[in-house]
Amino acid sequence: MALTYSTMLELGTKAPDFSLPDVVSGKIVSLADQKDAKALLVMFICAHCPYVVHVQSELARLGKETEFKAKGLKIVAISSNSVESHPADSPQKLKEFAIAQGFDFPLLYDETQKVAHSYTAACTPDFFLFDKDHKLVYRGQLDDSRPGNGKPLDGHDLRAAIDSVLSGQPVGGEQNPSMGCNIKWKPGNEPKY
Repeated sequence: MALTYSTMLELGTKAPDFSLPDVVSGKIVSLADQKDAKALLVMFICAHCPYVVHVQSELARLGKETEFKAKGLKIVAISSNSVESHPADSPQKLKEFAIAQGFDFPLLYDETQKVAHSYTAACTPDFFLFDKDHKLVYRGQLDDSRPGNGKPLDGHDLRAAIDSVLSGQPVGGEQNPSMGCNIKWKPGNEPKY
């Protein structure tokens, strides 16, 4: 397990386009489908990474947060790991993972890894929060909790950013990079960033 940090994509970047299959429903989900979101959270996750497994319950809670939903938050999760090297992240295994966790948001499969490249996603989990104009306002960690460090798993960093966006306020405070397992790139597909 190689510990990797988020690339911290430049704030203000427009959300890169995507159009990917949802592993649960089989439907294609695109950025255009999120046009009415007052806040859009795009997160790169997988089924096997111990850092994602550590936060999976908080991700499920975020997806079910009725106050956030009512105010216009939409969430999309994407898995870009190579299934050749990591079959635990195959679409079928991802579907089982999403159902077991009760995710109330689509989990998309990025087979070509082009979407991960366009977001400069580097690790799982990796979080990107966009405002109503789909401009990046937060990229970084969920909170300070990591496997085995004993810190509370409450999503406070990401939740504070979501609250700010949904309230029409700028996202304040320091943005600390997310960290986790590196995205499992196909041979020759490793990023240059």
